[in-house]
Amino acid sequence: MSEPRVLATGVRDSTFGEDCVVADVVNVYRAAFGDRCFVGPYTEVQNDVVCGDNVRIQSHSLICEGMRIGDDVFIGHGVMTANSRYPRSGAADWVCEPPTIGNRVSIGSNATILPGVVIGDDAVIGAGATVSKDVAAGSVVVGANRVLRTGGGAGD
Repeated sequence: MSEPRVLATGVRDSTFGEDCVVADVVNVYRAAFGDRCFVGPYTEVQNDVVCGDNVRIQSHSLICEGMRIGDDVFIGHGVMTANSRYPRSGAADWVCEPPTIGNRVSIGSNATILPGVVIGDDAVIGAGATVSKDVAAGSVVVGANRVLRTGGGAGD
């Protein structure tokens, strides 16, 4: 038996704006954060992620490589994101299609955001939702892309 190569967790090669808080036991690498961001424990934020100001990522979430997250975004506990439509172990030719999250978006706990999805400004994604297609600005989505409300914005 041989010893495995151990990848250390922690915060590496990332930038943070003013007044950011990062909990212990995270894996954040080559990401950029605006001001007043929070990253909860047991969270992974992968390479080339860019977060705006006032982004709150709760515990046990995965923010996949290449994502863009706007300002004033709440990401609940256990939110999972994906960036490959056809993942294969060891594939060198995979296509990275990260989701994009607009401004003032709220994503409930245990939601799953699939590759290439664009979530518009002021949208609300319900807890446990599976988002497999784009979400219009101001929409509320629950379940498997079940839209409760479309369009509009904050205060409508």
